[in-house]
Amino acid sequence: MLALRLWSVRHARGLGRLYEFMARLAPLLAPLARWVGLPRTEALLRPVERMAKTTLFDCRMCGQCVLSATGMSCPMNCAKEMRNGPCGGVRTDGRCEVQPDVPCAWVEAGNGTKRIAADHQAHPTPLLPAIDQRRRGASSWIHVLQGRPDPAFQPPVGQRITPESKQGALEQACNSGRFVVTVEVAPPDSAKPAALLARAGLFAGQVDAINITDGAGGNCHMSSVAASAILAAHGHVPVYQIACRDRNRIAIQGDILGAAALGVQNILCLTGDDVSQGDHPQAKPVFDLDAVSLLHIARGMCDRGEYASGRQLQDAPDLFIGATANPFVPPYADRVANLEMKIMAGARFIQTQFCFDLVLFDDFMREVRLRGLHHRAHIIVGVGTLKSAKALDWMARHVPGVHIPPRLLSRIENARDQQREARQVCIETMDALAAMEGVAGIHLMGHKNEDVLAGIIAECDLRKRPRLHTV
Repeated sequence: MLALRLWSVRHARGLGRLYEFMARLAPLLAPLARWVGLPRTEALLRPVERMAKTTLFDCRMCGQCVLSATGMSCPMNCAKEMRNGPCGGVRTDGRCEVQPDVPCAWVEAGNGTKRIAADHQAHPTPLLPAIDQRRRGASSWIHVLQGRPDPAFQPPVGQRITPESKQGALEQACNSGRFVVTVEVAPPDSAKPAALLARAGLFAGQVDAINITDGAGGNCHMSSVAASAILAAHGHVPVYQIACRDRNRIAIQGDILGAAALGVQNILCLTGDDVSQGDHPQAKPVFDLDAVSLLHIARGMCDRGEYASGRQLQDAPDLFIGATANPFVPPYADRVANLEMKIMAGARFIQTQFCFDLVLFDDFMREVRLRGLHHRAHIIVGVGTLKSAKALDWMARHVPGVHIPPRLLSRIENARDQQREARQVCIETMDALAAMEGVAGIHLMGHKNEDVLAGIIAECDLRKRPRLHTV
């Protein structure tokens, strides 16, 4: 089955032309379909469609076929069922984070799209809606017969302007023109907030916001929404991270409203890590949404004051909405297109994965500037440090999406004081990023390393630096 899937991607141009021909021809049969009856016609189409698509594309019959827009690679073959990929955990060889023995479905989608249209970069994959679970198992070609060959793509979200009087502290910092500093803190394994507040207290007055992770790495902690609310109640500026892995769209929208009601003003939308690497590998992942569809829904709640269902909210939240980017894993050339998709879906700030490779990131930012994306969202770059080369190497091998160049590991490993050298590398990286056009700030990360991060922030004092470019 995998061999035929890959064959279909290699022959995406021919299959795309065949689809276009059949899509033009199919409406001519609409009168016959109406005469037979649409339910009976679909019953006749369904087994034929299932057999053909299963054979060629390993189709899962989602009822919302988008093969013509995804290079003949079915996105439902993604282990996270992402409709807008790829995720940030693609392995260095282009294979799936969750199923390392198969290629990433979205890497293949990019390859197929290039074969169909040479100018695909100018026309990125449209925003695909989250799956309508009611249509699973249904025929997609019944809609083609009726002259509706394309899925209901989501419209791009326009620019959102929040009056300065209503902007939260992080949004004000991003709009100020100075360098922004944020930091990441994991929620505690405790029913009491004391440990969380003590760790957050290390950064009081030094950062613009504190990210609270949501089951990072598939590990269980205090909920991100509760920890964010605790920080907000104690005068901190939290960024509530929302992972799609564990909750469906009903629960996520409820949590967004709850967070806003409790004083949280910033959210970061993520698809989420694979559960198999966490402390509950037996858990069932949800992945009802991906980061892009979540962004679109969150902006709909804020801008239109409505749920994804279309039902109106009594009082809409007013949130500063962000997303993530990972320039350091395949497909490198398509990572800017994925970033653009997230900005189109509504992201107003971007936080990246750890940046240890300045050469790769410089290439990424060059394309970002060419597309003007730094004018449309504030790009905050992830940096960090650990205590030894061994710890960094473990992170590179076990944390999805982290890339550390061998020369950097070698430099730290050969140092007399590895912790001091790793700290120096972090400072040098921050200085280089601060001098890069289009970079709005840095986001510091380091598991249970808050004291070191606080010392680095105090030493560098980046918040007093002007940016090379303001959105």
